[in-house]
Amino acid sequence: MFYNHDPKFPDNFLWGGSSSSWQVEGAVEEDGKTLSLMDLNTRTKKPYTDDTFASDNYHHYKEDVKLMADAGMTSYRFSISWARIYPSKDCQVNKKGLEFYNNLINELIKYNITPIVTVYHYDMPVWIDKEYDGWYGRGIIDEFDKYARTLFKEFGDRVKYWLSINEQNMQICYGDWLGIDKHPDTWLEDKWKVNHIMNLCHAKAVIACHELVPGGKIGPVPGYVPIYPYSCDPKDQIAAMNAEEMTEKIWDDLYAHRKYNGFIKSYWRENNIDPDIRPGDMELIGKANIDFFGLNCYRSNTAKYCSPDEKEEPYELNKSGKKGNLKFPKVPGMYQLVENPYVDTTDWDWEIDPVAMRYMLRYVWDHYQLPMVICENGFGEHEIVSEDGKVHDPERIKFMRDQIYQVGLAIQDGCKVFGYNPWSFLDLLSTGNGMSKRYGFVFINTTDKDKLDFKRIPKDSYYWYSDLVKSNGENWG
Repeated sequence: MFYNHDPKFPDNFLWGGSSSSWQVEGAVEEDGKTLSLMDLNTRTKKPYTDDTFASDNYHHYKEDVKLMADAGMTSYRFSISWARIYPSKDCQVNKKGLEFYNNLINELIKYNITPIVTVYHYDMPVWIDKEYDGWYGRGIIDEFDKYARTLFKEFGDRVKYWLSINEQNMQICYGDWLGIDKHPDTWLEDKWKVNHIMNLCHAKAVIACHELVPGGKIGPVPGYVPIYPYSCDPKDQIAAMNAEEMTEKIWDDLYAHRKYNGFIKSYWRENNIDPDIRPGDMELIGKANIDFFGLNCYRSNTAKYCSPDEKEEPYELNKSGKKGNLKFPKVPGMYQLVENPYVDTTDWDWEIDPVAMRYMLRYVWDHYQLPMVICENGFGEHEIVSEDGKVHDPERIKFMRDQIYQVGLAIQDGCKVFGYNPWSFLDLLSTGNGMSKRYGFVFINTTDKDKLDFKRIPKDSYYWYSDLVKSNGENWG
């Protein structure tokens, strides 16, 4: 629908920013914390800044929260490091870890900033990985339940919004890249067993949150990439639907309806896959009634028909930041992704498509009728401090303005959206590109090659976003 006025945002809309523990905190082996798989994964991707420091939020959290408050932010979505809470298999809680997160949460509350906390954001403790073969061993289910319950008991008096597992779908779709795929030769079948175990962990967290957090609400955080058909050829439409099923919808259906949908069951039958669903599993999942969807969205994709006779080709993401290095996948008999001629792309070949945000919100609302909150959305680019001592990022401002406007339009369309938390408030370690790919409203003075002074420098986008936030979405600048 076309509106002859700017969109209106609800009163008490949560305007915030987002991060994750391993990408922002640093202090990876300080105050009792042990290494996570993402800490190790980071160290394999040189040249990276020493991951011991990341953005050094562990030592700068008060300064960082003050910057949020000065910008007028009313929410902050972050994650807790499992390895900082339970550093070893002796299962003793690390009091210094609890102290850090208590201090961070209290600092947020002091400035009336609502904490939105992710239980798990990729960073499995190394000891868990060794003990249970990562997500492959069902013993991780009870460990995850214990960890989640500890968080709810310790922080649930002040934290009312919780997120279970960040981008479970992406962890399965890109298991090799994110370190989930431990046995590549059998990953085609293993990933559905791993996914089922993750679903059981998600269910444990949802159930525990409702038991232990008075007034607590919890939801999943799928990574969402809207997929358009390449043409009006009906085969392209089905290909786009196939792509959405295999990258997004089968997860969202499980979260909302608490059962596996017919598409994935058919896929398992056709490919002789046993996801190892055991007695009592689906009853447990059936009790995990989510309260909302957290959604991460940066871009869109475009799909077209892929003949069963085509040769399969993997998705190769652009990790260099030089345009033209992304290679789209082919999944014979299902779909292939292709370039969209109607949208521009970033230096990493990610589609710049603000309408994808409205599409996603409309799609999820239409399918599930659950409230939504944006947990990630942002623009990564190479950046330096200018001679005037400032960081000028006009492309980010344009990107964010267009994206947020589309969120507003989705709200006008009738979608229930209660917050927007872009990635990221601070520059932090990008999953594939270290500090060379910067997303933040605040520049962190460190590089992939050198540990510098970690000075915080608000970018032009920080001041633009602050004006928008303080006007509750009326001052577009």
